[in-house]
Amino acid sequence: MRATILCAALAVAGCVEKRSSPPPPADSTAAAAPAPATPPVAPPVPPVPPPPPAPSATKVLAVEGFLTPESVLHDTVQDIYFVSNTNGSPTAKDNNGFISRVRPDGAVENLKFIEGGRTGVTLHAPKGMALNGDTLWVADIDVVRAFNAKTGALVDSVSLSKLGAVFLNDVAVAPTGALYITDTGIKFDDVGNVLHPGPDRIFRIGPDRAVTVAVKGDTLGRPKGIAVDPVGKRFVIVQFGGRAVLGWKPEDKAPKVIARGAGGFDGVVVARGRILVSSWNDSTVASYETGQEVKVVTGVPGAADIGYDARRNRLLVPILPANRVEVWQLP
Repeated sequence: MRATILCAALAVAGCVEKRSSPPPPADSTAAAAPAPATPPVAPPVPPVPPPPPAPSATKVLAVEGFLTPESVLHDTVQDIYFVSNTNGSPTAKDNNGFISRVRPDGAVENLKFIEGGRTGVTLHAPKGMALNGDTLWVADIDVVRAFNAKTGALVDSVSLSKLGAVFLNDVAVAPTGALYITDTGIKFDDVGNVLHPGPDRIFRIGPDRAVTVAVKGDTLGRPKGIAVDPVGKRFVIVQFGGRAVLGWKPEDKAPKVIARGAGGFDGVVVARGRILVSSWNDSTVASYETGQEVKVVTGVPGAADIGYDARRNRLLVPILPANRVEVWQLP
């Protein structure tokens, strides 16, 4: 009871004390400054979610039993896959190379459809291939050889040795029928070290069989794969000794960089507008059609000169050190 009375008394005293305080003197010269406005608080910005990962390919087949498979090519007319087998050193003129015929279901129709040392055929270390009608053109160290794609019979042979060809690697056929062949300019010593005597070049064989150097120079970066880009009306070339994917037209003095990636590139195909490139450096096949590297296939160590099955939208990947070819379904 006393506590209640005391609290009430203190409250009354407080009120009296406040009333007895004199008011502050008025400022007759200026009005009281308004309180500063509180700046508006921006609503929190939600974090931007990362872009969804690009759809990757799915492995559907793995075909074993090859001997250093370097390149795979789909013959759309016969619906067959050709596989070039160097069968040993890529620079040895040992006449033991061969080309296999494989059905799209993975069955090896003929392991040695075209074979060096048999039926008058010379074939040392076949690498890149290209089709021009029924003619299968094959790069073979310093010679480009032509075979009938249906029978395997030798049709033609064009030597580039007099022009100093060192390491012919891949072949592309222009709309005019001319052949364009990359020369990586590398050799191997007795213990397997890679040497680069050069020069880096792209040769041209015209429909009249005239051989010329179409372009040369260090900007080629030890060129390996070459493909025709029908949309860009150019060739796409990839560097084994650099990190660039190049675009080049015959009227250009030098190629131009389209994109950069892991490097150590080998094969290239242009598939439905996509530029797909295999890399030894990171064991992948990546897409570069936007200029940015997007991994499509991973875990393919030693992926060499890739091919493309347009009928089924499949990527054909020779795994050179493992002696097999993998078939991947593209998204």
